Amino acid sequence: MNSKDTKSNTAAASTGNSQQTIGKLSKRKLHALLRQHEKLKDKRHPMFERNRFVKFLMYFMVAYYAGCMILMGVTLPIPMSQAYHGVAGFHVLDGWAFILPIIDFWVRFVVQDTPANQTRPYSLLPISRQFLLRRYMVRAGLSVGNMFWGFFLVPFALMSVLPAMNLGAVVGWLVGWWLIFIMNGYVYLCVRALCTRSMFWIAAPIVVHGTILLASFLPDHNLLDTPFTQFMYAFAKWEWWPFAIVVALAALWFWINVKVQGSIVYDEVGKKEDVVVVKSASQMSFLNRFGIVGEYLKLELKMKMRNRMLKIQFFVLLGCMLLLSGVLYFSSIYDGDFMRSFIVLYDYIVPGMSTLVIIMCHEGNYMDLLMSRRESILDLLTAKYYFYVVLLLLPFLLLIPLTIEGKITIWMNLGYLFFVGGLLYPMMFQMAAYNKETLPLNAKLGSRQGNGAQNMVTIAAMFAPILLERLCVALLGDPWGYVVLIALGTVGFATHRQWLRFTYNRFMQRRYQNMEGFRATRK
Repeated sequence: MNSKDTKSNTAAASTGNSQQTIGKLSKRKLHALLRQHEKLKDKRHPMFERNRFVKFLMYFMVAYYAGCMILMGVTLPIPMSQAYHGVAGFHVLDGWAFILPIIDFWVRFVVQDTPANQTRPYSLLPISRQFLLRRYMVRAGLSVGNMFWGFFLVPFALMSVLPAMNLGAVVGWLVGWWLIFIMNGYVYLCVRALCTRSMFWIAAPIVVHGTILLASFLPDHNLLDTPFTQFMYAFAKWEWWPFAIVVALAALWFWINVKVQGSIVYDEVGKKEDVVVVKSASQMSFLNRFGIVGEYLKLELKMKMRNRMLKIQFFVLLGCMLLLSGVLYFSSIYDGDFMRSFIVLYDYIVPGMSTLVIIMCHEGNYMDLLMSRRESILDLLTAKYYFYVVLLLLPFLLLIPLTIEGKITIWMNLGYLFFVGGLLYPMMFQMAAYNKETLPLNAKLGSRQGNGAQNMVTIAAMFAPILLERLCVALLGDPWGYVVLIALGTVGFATHRQWLRFTYNRFMQRRYQNMEGFRATRK
């Protein structure tokens, strides 16, 4: 027997002994071992040392949003109590209680992973899959993230519930909200898991949430006001039935999640795949007239249409756009200049920013092939720019009802359309010269860590245009302030060949460094 066989047998014996040892561990020790693995997972990530700034930025953004929620919790009770004479502020919030779970549901797509993904690394070990799933489901329910809304609800309760009732009512009201968010988290986990099988499942929460919003905003009086107010008020009075309902629903969704996520893990381990026979494929022949750029447009379209995770990302962001636009259309809560500008800008930048900030990261999977053809990167960048400029028509059409309603002006709509396509997109395209980390095509929306430059560009794209728009309008008035934005955007459109060539040249200057990074981070 040679040395290679000896080493392989030793490794196999060691692996077998490790599996037997794991199988003999008690549940308490197994909990401790899994907890240790979770702590080591982030520390041993190859990006840990290079992402210190990103981690600091993430903590800063969490603190920023927590501060904003505390400010809202302190300031909202006064105007809410004055909205209806003799009605406490928390009753007004309870009448619209469904808004917070809806927002919480869609935010989870960005920040929360599924227990099935956390269970897969242990699927071949002698550990009960049901034990792992139940453990991660319990941890998901008791996670600190379910208490993040407390930054808003705790000061709101102290300002509104405490003066009207007592401290016990404050605790009961807050516990009720906490249980609702736990149940909401289990609903999200089930939908997220089902979306990995079929994108059609994303339609279920869209239909349910859309129906709830229509039932509350379309009639002259919110149809859900009274039942939700009574339900939340029962929490404050510590009545048993609302707690029993929410706990029972949370237990039901817990059981459904264990079944659904367990079947997903089983299918993956058992190599069970859905084979789809493609009878006809769209050739997109209408793009042939654009030559090589047209071929890259086909590549971009097919990647968006055939990649399940990219489709989920698109529909989630579309849902956020519809939600914010609907709130601005049906209510006057965000009629302030800053929030109106933020919502309009958000609608325009979301379709492109989510992908352009990480531009070339998906292409890192086949960068060697792209580099084998002269100026193929320039053609690819040109195709991407044309694609995302055309995609800007979606928010433009989405904002037309707000223009008709008088919430925004046509000049504001056109100003952001030209500004985003002609100035913000060129800024984001510069990341093509600096991104050098391959992103798997099946990466989840919230699974990437990003780097400092990407996060800085994202923050600048979210807030700098609003400051510029407010400054132009303050100095020149409406519509001349937006005329300036249109002029700046027109310059970007007219010179797109020049700045795309500039971006391409900078990419080629760093090509060896970038290709080394793409290869090193390719899975």
